[in-house]
Amino acid sequence: MLAKRIIPCLDVDHGRVVKGKNFKNIKDVDDPVRLAKRYSAEGADELVFYDITASHEERGIFLNIVENVAKEVDIPFAIGGGIRSVEDFRAVLLAGADKVSVNSAAVANPQLIEDAAKRFGSQCVVLSIDAARNEEGIWEVYVKGGRQNTHQDAVKWALYGQQLGAGEICMNSMDTDGVKEGYDIELLNTLNKVLSIPVIASGGAGKMEHFLEAFVNGKADAALAASVFHYEEIDIMALKEYLQKRNIQVRM
Repeated sequence: MLAKRIIPCLDVDHGRVVKGKNFKNIKDVDDPVRLAKRYSAEGADELVFYDITASHEERGIFLNIVENVAKEVDIPFAIGGGIRSVEDFRAVLLAGADKVSVNSAAVANPQLIEDAAKRFGSQCVVLSIDAARNEEGIWEVYVKGGRQNTHQDAVKWALYGQQLGAGEICMNSMDTDGVKEGYDIELLNTLNKVLSIPVIASGGAGKMEHFLEAFVNGKADAALAASVFHYEEIDIMALKEYLQKRNIQVRM
């Protein structure tokens, strides 16, 4: 069994790490490079940086931050937000990132996933999906930082992304995001029934038990979280020890 991954998520807005609740009430947290160094030292397996306003504001990615993070950390990290072309992939990877996460641009142009996977390899391509459940109980895809509902079935989109060549799916539940009451286990289970690539659980971590639930009940391959790490509510190594004692294989 592959080791489960613990991934701090850093939402970046104009050069600062921020955090909100249900994609609203955004508050300033810290400098992204300083926070990345802390997480690398504390035992995080990977990092994810999202430029949360790049797509909405139709501007490019923060390459200076990518370069500075690459100089300071020795664990893999992914960059998302404002990625619109294969050339954007190339620029981010050359700046030092290990993976590139696409969301809005992939919905607008699914061919981007296939083109990037063919050029750089599926291991570099993360399809990030922001999803919320509608009145019929179907999870729908949102883009532009959660501002726009595409009314597209999120599970079907994840499967299509896999077929196009995405190496993993990061599924962020907008319903549970920032609420700290646990990941959307039903959504994770639904995904794992149709996908063969790794699924990253995102949105809802509030305590260590939630990570355990995501791995055991949700069958997630990795768990992403933000505020519980940003505000030092959960220590990463303590979390790994907790999981290891419950027979979850993690990198120590």
